[in-house]
Amino acid sequence: MRPSPLQNRVDPFGEIHATSERGLFYGNRGGRFHRDDQTLGMSRWKTGQWITCLCAFKGRRNEVFGKRYTDLFFMDEPTALAAGHRPCFECRRPRALAYRKAVDPTEKLRAGDLDRLLDAERRNGRAKKLHDRDIGALPDGAIYAEGRRAFAVRGESVLAWSFAGYQARLPRPRGRLVACLTPPTSLAALSAGYAPEWGPGAQATPLS
Repeated sequence: MRPSPLQNRVDPFGEIHATSERGLFYGNRGGRFHRDDQTLGMSRWKTGQWITCLCAFKGRRNEVFGKRYTDLFFMDEPTALAAGHRPCFECRRPRALAYRKAVDPTEKLRAGDLDRLLDAERRNGRAKKLHDRDIGALPDGAIYAEGRRAFAVRGESVLAWSFAGYQARLPRPRGRLVACLTPPTSLAALSAGYAPEWGPGAQATPLS
């Protein structure tokens, strides 16, 4: 029997959960790593090509957890970037080109080059790699961890993350290091002006 919901929702730590919320973006990790019964085994990726895609593109119909890909969903783009994904060069080509230019103004890096950079930055073996950063220097769209909670930076505020959207807006702390979840390559893109697409609650959540 097919599990419901499927274990295919990704949090900013890059972990994959079974929860009813879908999110704004779809993606994959280079192919199929789910089992025939549509559950996950030990694997959490197929290759180092971790991408973020549009949920709908040119009328294509995609069978979720089909033969080709283990389909993943993200609440929004800051979530996907924190998890170690980048924009797809096919269905999100304008965004992927903007991301690449923000990372590399010479535009010489290829998709595979970005994948290799991100793969080295997002994990230590199977564990999420954290990056100590001054919270005051983090760009909008960066996500950091406080224990098992995740917070996204937006202006002078930080937003408490959840699968359903951002749940609280708090003043941005100053003068301390935090464990940043967003890999350095994506931090560089955000710092250079790449503007991610935000999910529910990013605009309307009142300051606590």
